[in-house]
Amino acid sequence: MHRRSRTALTVSAALLAAAPLLTACGSQAHPGAAAVVGGERITVSTVQAQVADVREAQNSSDQAAQLTDQTGRLARAKLHGLILDRVLDRAAADAGVTVSPAEIQRMRTSVTANYNGEKGLRAAVLQERWLAPDQIDGFLREQIQITKLGHALGADPATPEGSKAIGEALTKASKALNVDVNPRYGAWDDQQIQLGDYKAPWISQVTKQAGEVPDAGA
Repeated sequence: MHRRSRTALTVSAALLAAAPLLTACGSQAHPGAAAVVGGERITVSTVQAQVADVREAQNSSDQAAQLTDQTGRLARAKLHGLILDRVLDRAAADAGVTVSPAEIQRMRTSVTANYNGEKGLRAAVLQERWLAPDQIDGFLREQIQITKLGHALGADPATPEGSKAIGEALTKASKALNVDVNPRYGAWDDQQIQLGDYKAPWISQVTKQAGEVPDAGA
């Protein structure tokens, strides 16, 4: 896989892994919800729909058997992402950061070229990030959000200091949202930025040396 492509798509995830976040987790989740974030329910059906989209894409792949064998915790992965989306949204709103559809399209055009076309991009993110085609734009939006959040805070994501500053903003957002996860899925870990014992495959241990970003497949 192209090195530059991986770096472009992993810098924000690596930054999040490097910065400790704090999220309040309740002992009970609302009935019918996989989680409640900021008083709004993430329904079990929403999680299941995302899982189904990924499974459909995997089953259509030439590597279907390999891909499905590696995604036994897909439901937790999707809930993890849905919670993190809301934390990022809150932090971005607090900093006055917005992301336009045009910005997402420009980034998609760029990374698509890096992966030698749309087919290459879809195959890569399906394997490395468990993303169905209709979930790619949402992920790219996160990348833009975290970059612009850093700029708004005057923080350089490539440095430990910048990572810490952005992490503090996300911590504040997490506290305000008061995340409450259904025990069926585990509990939100504020230090590891993960859901229970689920660990996102694209978030690896981040080196303490500023500016070094791990490969997506690490």
